[in-house]
Order: sequence, then C-alpha cells, then structure tokens
Amino acid sequence: MKQAGILVALAVLLAGCATVDGVGQDISRGAQRVAGWF
Repeated sequence: MKQAGILVALAVLLAGCATVDGVGQDISRGAQRVAGWF
C-alpha cells in the first residue's frame, strides 16, 4: 500500500515537470515572436 502511494506521488511530480516544461516553451516562443516584431 505504501509503495502505491509513492508511485502516485512520483507520477504527479513527473506530470508537473512536464507541464512546467511546456509552459516554459510556450513563454519562450511568445518572447521570440514579440522580438520578431521589433
């Protein structure tokens, strides 16, 4: 039972990292587009 909780916690952490990485990429693309306007 304890192992299942650890696995769920790891899955949530990994999903959070993927989400943060995706947001970072979106911000980077947006900054590049704005820089292209100037």
